Amino acid sequence: MIEVTRNVPVEPEHVFAVLADGWSFAGWVVGASHIRAVDEGWPEVGTRIHHSVGPWPAAIEDVTTVTAMRPNAAITLDARLWPVGAARVEITLRPSPGGGTHVVMAEEVVRGLGRLAPGALQALLLKPRNDESLRRLEAIAVGRVRQPHPPASG
Repeated sequence: MIEVTRNVPVEPEHVFAVLADGWSFAGWVVGASHIRAVDEGWPEVGTRIHHSVGPWPAAIEDVTTVTAMRPNAAITLDARLWPVGAARVEITLRPSPGGGTHVVMAEEVVRGLGRLAPGALQALLLKPRNDESLRRLEAIAVGRVRQPHPPASG
């Protein structure tokens, strides 16, 4: 598995809140360009995000499914992108000493043509992409804590 890590200066529940907001997926996952739908109950095991990857009009429509989840601690996803294949993505959150969250994102291509690529080539492609995804995840989590949305008036 290709692993990247990041220390985020907010508590795990704030980072997990971004992961639990399926509509924010395209905001932090590099390559995801559009969210078409999020299953009710996301991020419960078996729920899916229906997304597009790549630029319009050549975007590929596919889904990402939750295969395991522990609130405020971890989520495992089956991220599909056919014909390239599918990857298992594990994101774990641990409280950092002194505050904040240590985030680990591990990805492994598990199905499709992408499995044929040597591990070094997969790392060359996935590591920078996943580093940037964690930077974006951090920015959203920190931004939500620093500038929470006011309640909607009705």
